[in-house]
Amino acid sequence: MAVALLAIVTANSPLAEDYFHILHVYIGPLSLQHWINDALMAVFFLMVGLEIKREILDGQLSTWSRRVLPGAAAAGGMAFPALFYILLNRDNPAALQGWAIPTATDIAFALGVLSLFGSRVPASLKIFLAALAIIDDLGAVIVIALFYTADLNLFALMGAALVWGNLFIFNKMKVKVLWPYLALGGVLWVLVFASGVHATLAGVMLALTIPLKLTPGTPEAMPDESPLHRLEHALHKPVAFIIVPIFGFANAGVSLSGLSFSVFGEPLTMGVAGGLVIGKLVGVLGIVTLLVKLGLAQLPAQASWGQVAGTALLCGIGFTMSLFIGLLAFNDPVVQDHVKIGILMGSLVSGVAGAVILTVSSRRQSDRPQSDQVAA
Repeated sequence: MAVALLAIVTANSPLAEDYFHILHVYIGPLSLQHWINDALMAVFFLMVGLEIKREILDGQLSTWSRRVLPGAAAAGGMAFPALFYILLNRDNPAALQGWAIPTATDIAFALGVLSLFGSRVPASLKIFLAALAIIDDLGAVIVIALFYTADLNLFALMGAALVWGNLFIFNKMKVKVLWPYLALGGVLWVLVFASGVHATLAGVMLALTIPLKLTPGTPEAMPDESPLHRLEHALHKPVAFIIVPIFGFANAGVSLSGLSFSVFGEPLTMGVAGGLVIGKLVGVLGIVTLLVKLGLAQLPAQASWGQVAGTALLCGIGFTMSLFIGLLAFNDPVVQDHVKIGILMGSLVSGVAGAVILTVSSRRQSDRPQSDQVAA
């Protein structure tokens, strides 16, 4: 959050010209901004892919009963923001390209805000949000692959498929050391970049091939010793404290010079902001309410409806992934700035509103008699 604010301040300071110039300086075949968005973010997507695989095979999404509520809520939380955006921009075919921007939830920011409440919110609610956001990330990856892919280079695509096949062979051979996967992962990134599919998806493709468990029957095999766990643990801090802040600083900078207040009311800006705030709330809370009322699922244990509503609002914090999709959807820097304003507005309102509702509902929950809480 601090880095995003720093980017906005820099973009509107005497350093603005240098800020935008440096981002477009070429280092080899790509500009600095492309290295950040295509290469560094591939590592971010590798981390996302590892989390998705671990949760599905050995975590909170390992059984269908655990997937139903967060999975349906994630689907609603993607569909309704997209519909909200399309409704506001239905008369502008060019703007419709950005329909997926408000569908994304930033798992780090949303969980970060929820974690500030500590024991005042039940652990089941944090698990629900984490599972929902991970499924949301999977949906975002699929959307990028299907709808934001340029013209395909079939030769490079075949090469990428061949490398990916070799990575799966490593997996089936129970190769436990990481360097062969990472070495071929670098080759995979180059081929995916050349194929026309967005290069960051190479990170997800690589993650799917990293083994989660050691050879069965090995007595000393512990979960933390599996290649997937080792790589995920190794990436956590660099991704959180280096890659995401660099991405935020390089892409959140919006020059406000020449912008009028009318920008905040434009259909594109309001479609993004409203999609994150209203669309996410209606989609997530509406689907949860429907499933619970139909008896198909239960609320997270010891969570109140107010806490679920606050969590649904936090799903509207779409910073990292929304910015990323916005850059893929539009090439015009002016339109990109309007998208960024919408994302920052929507994420800020969602975060603040969600925190306020969680504060009020958690206080009410703690004031209830202990016997009522146990019964609930």
